[in-house]
Amino acid sequence: MRWLLLALISGLVFIYGLYVDSTELRLITKGLPVIALIFWLGAAPAGTYRRWISLGLLFGLGGDILLDIPEEHLANQFVFGLGSFLIGHLAYIRAYTSDSRRLAPVGLLFALACGGSMLSMLNSSPDGLGAFFLPVAVYALVISCMLWRAIARLGVDGIPRDAAWLAAGGALLFVISDAMIGINRFVQPFEEAKYAIIITYWLGQFGIAASAMRRNA
Repeated sequence: MRWLLLALISGLVFIYGLYVDSTELRLITKGLPVIALIFWLGAAPAGTYRRWISLGLLFGLGGDILLDIPEEHLANQFVFGLGSFLIGHLAYIRAYTSDSRRLAPVGLLFALACGGSMLSMLNSSPDGLGAFFLPVAVYALVISCMLWRAIARLGVDGIPRDAAWLAAGGALLFVISDAMIGINRFVQPFEEAKYAIIITYWLGQFGIAASAMRRNA
């Protein structure tokens, strides 16, 4: 419980830092919620699922930090951040396929529709994605696969119902958060983005992490 409390408090402090535009508060607290989730997972049943979820959180943390580095300090930081998140999604896919290989065609169609809509929307501006089209397209494909494999676990015997729903809900929130990042960067910036992106991201990561906590083994 103490790790969840740390995640909540540091998250609230970060949001306050956004509100007052305090660079110091943001830098100090940005990664703490996910770090707290990684330590929280230490209490989950050990095994393949927990190991790969922990690795996914770790690479998500790396992507989170990389996206915050100004481009004048790290060229192509957006691509590096995208790559770190992509590896994190591959880790989640590995976790989800460790206990279910069900095809789930309806889930596949839904996930592909989400990824395809995201890519189409991000490429809809007059300038499109430009040089970022290929990395964003690959990323959209991988995150769609991650969402599909999370949905495919719903209703599978041996997987606790709440664990499956937490993973699927977390995956969907992650997709929504990433879509808002793209919209804000490539289509139309909006003032609420800085709050909506981070809140949906943290809730998504919490759902995915909590799915490991709710497993029997």
